[in-house]
Amino acid sequence: MNIGVIFAGGTGLRMQSTERPKQFLEIDGKPIIVHTAEHFQNAPQIDAVVVACIADWIEHFERLAEAYGLDKVKRIVPGGETGQLSIYKGLCAAKELAGEEPAIVLIHDGVRPLISAELISRNIGDVKKYGSFITCGEAAETVIEICADKTVKNIPPRRNARIAKAPQCFWLDDILSAHSRALEDGRTDFTDSCSMMHFYGYPLHITDGPAENIKITTPTDHYMMSAILRAKGDAHEP
Repeated sequence: MNIGVIFAGGTGLRMQSTERPKQFLEIDGKPIIVHTAEHFQNAPQIDAVVVACIADWIEHFERLAEAYGLDKVKRIVPGGETGQLSIYKGLCAAKELAGEEPAIVLIHDGVRPLISAELISRNIGDVKKYGSFITCGEAAETVIEICADKTVKNIPPRRNARIAKAPQCFWLDDILSAHSRALEDGRTDFTDSCSMMHFYGYPLHITDGPAENIKITTPTDHYMMSAILRAKGDAHEP
């Protein structure tokens, strides 16, 4: 079983929107979260989708799912206090769906809408080969690791540097085991799933995703996303 776990539990303070959370802002006449969910809906290999959503917006997303025919969305759960806890709640719902059946989960940001069925399929295939797979972006500029006092600690060669993006894909039982260990250790602050899996010693493999696979966090990202969608639309016009 292949399950998309989309987390959309953030309020998006950096987006500076006072009307609604960033995942419900519209681009090209459609909410961002719908753009994202449609990729999983339309991917033949995806069997089900779980969405971790801001509790007060669950009913709104239920209406969106019905309006846009997102019938692969089988569970909508309230998000947690941190991104890590939101993902954990989504994974627990995925486990309820999978039962004892082996399952692959594709953990994805609700505000990262420029993926593709090909990327989803590639990630699923690579999890079967390698166990854990992270979609990345090539570093277009030099990446610098710094110390607490903001002095430079390390500068990896650019050819060895990547930006972790999403989907981040795992066997469901593996990622749930890592979450259980984190909770036992009192950790709720892992920034993403690959950071947690690396911390607990799971080997990770990567694939480079499309350059436009951006996460919409700031107004600038929103403008960039709008421009990319317009460009894609223009490219398909006769």
